[in-house]
Amino acid sequence: MRPIPDEAIEEKFLAASGPGGQNVNKVATACQLRVNVFALGLHPETWRRLKVVAGSKLTASGTLVITARRYRTQEMNRADARQRLADLLDKAEEREARRVKTKPSRAAKAKRVDAKKGRGAVKATRGRVTFD
Repeated sequence: MRPIPDEAIEEKFLAASGPGGQNVNKVATACQLRVNVFALGLHPETWRRLKVVAGSKLTASGTLVITARRYRTQEMNRADARQRLADLLDKAEEREARRVKTKPSRAAKAKRVDAKKGRGAVKATRGRVTFD
């Protein structure tokens, strides 16, 4: 994972929602990280995977928005947001494993056909019984 340039990141602190009493109302602890993805200079394949991985966090203008409000302090939320950004980019840089085509052997094909013929023979003997 390469370092993220500071000019690509914009941080903003917001008032967090949820429980927390007066602290939530007074202090802006939630961290909103906005990253200009085009400034990162990603490989086209990485960019394609990032769009899938990020989902609704990625805007149409190419801005990745991550909001961290898990902790009660700005520093911890800032670190959490940056860690989540790094995790997203790492996941986008992972390549899918190539599928290796396999082919059943001639013996496996013959075994399968013999099993089918055996089942067919069993079923062929079923039916109405005639007493002649």
